[in-house]
Amino acid sequence: MSVYPVKIHSPSRPARALDGKIITSEHARFDEARRAWNLTVDQRPAAVVFPESAQDVAAAVLFARQHGLRVAAQGTGHNAGPLGSLEDTILLKTERMRGVQIDPKACLARVEAGAVWLEVVEAAAQHGLAALAGSSPDVGVVGYTLGGGMSFLARKYGLSANAVRAIELVTADGRLVRCDRESEPDLFWALRGGGGSFGVVTAIELRLFPITEVYAGLLWWPADAALPVLQTWRELTQGDLPDEFTSAARLVNFPMIPDIPEHLRGRSFVIVTVIHLGTPAEADALLAPLRALEPLTDTVQIIPANALGHVHVDPEQPIASVGDGLMLASLPAEAIETLVHVAGPDTLLLAAELIHVGGEMKRARPAGGALPAIDADYALFATGLAPCPPAVSAVARSVAAAQTALRPWAARQMYLNLACTSRDPASFWSAEAYDRLRRIKAAVDPDNLIRSNHPVPPHNNR
Repeated sequence: MSVYPVKIHSPSRPARALDGKIITSEHARFDEARRAWNLTVDQRPAAVVFPESAQDVAAAVLFARQHGLRVAAQGTGHNAGPLGSLEDTILLKTERMRGVQIDPKACLARVEAGAVWLEVVEAAAQHGLAALAGSSPDVGVVGYTLGGGMSFLARKYGLSANAVRAIELVTADGRLVRCDRESEPDLFWALRGGGGSFGVVTAIELRLFPITEVYAGLLWWPADAALPVLQTWRELTQGDLPDEFTSAARLVNFPMIPDIPEHLRGRSFVIVTVIHLGTPAEADALLAPLRALEPLTDTVQIIPANALGHVHVDPEQPIASVGDGLMLASLPAEAIETLVHVAGPDTLLLAAELIHVGGEMKRARPAGGALPAIDADYALFATGLAPCPPAVSAVARSVAAAQTALRPWAARQMYLNLACTSRDPASFWSAEAYDRLRRIKAAVDPDNLIRSNHPVPPHNNR
């Protein structure tokens, strides 16, 4: 295994602060420590550090600088692939920093860098509040939010990044900084949708919303109904929908593996996910054309808001998978026919999902951050399981085929959190925002010490 050798030549102050928290290739736990949530990503950093506080993070940043290394922060590693080679990098795994504090009067949550959405959602629910959480309960809050955050509630309340009220971070020179609209406003703007290359975030303050229940669930049909179901769903999403109504549609091909329930194993389905913040009657009127197609299963019902993270039935443990996303500017009938052809039961894809965007997600507000809105109408994400090395390349080809087939309807702007392969960093933001992000990066990290997924390069990149 080729890793950058880290040698501590003297008991420097940063090294002493990291005693017992830094793992190098000589340690027996190194292989476990460097593992990402996505098991297909073979992370080989110079060392792994498990900070327990903001002070530990600062010590790790100074340690990296002393040893001529760079720093990459990671909460869970769901989308670890775009980090690329880490051989000159200290990987900061923030999983021990799990504090969650709720201020019910101010409707705010202060969340440390290693917390996952389940922890925030459960804590907020105790006070009758909900967060703009991801569809998977074990996704890290910070990484998701820095990239934008398209939650199931985002059509009503906007991107998670724009619900941020303050961010605490360690800068590339080891300073602990708190930024908000009044303090470090440029940095605060950049971090809200600009990704994680401006510093190592140690905590984040998020706005919460007074939501206790939602009308949500899944509609299931056999795969041979995919074309009429998806076309009906497309027509629904292109009608006059309230912002309170969110939906997604996916083709799912369950593999023949023991982890899949027996009644689903080896079968293919088309599934529509529904989330509505209004009355059941309002949603039922909208869903009538889909229900007329006689779904096999209909689980749409009133559920507690803290159960929303389980509706999508995402895996809640590390898996080996390959996936990638694409933003779509339009979705004509031809695009649906194309997706059914490239993502059906005879492919290696586990799922290909279309997510309806629009609503508040598409409205840029003056107080927004680097990503004030999504300039697309739909998002596509295709993925497949890859339990062994030969499967990785084979599944990657199927994912790429789905992307290529839908590319005629692609939007100009890509979305950071759905990009699992290398992309032009400029594709994630407007030209004006990208230029401002580069200037801020050059000001706060002129040596390009901090790495992230799809990092913003400074103007004076060296």
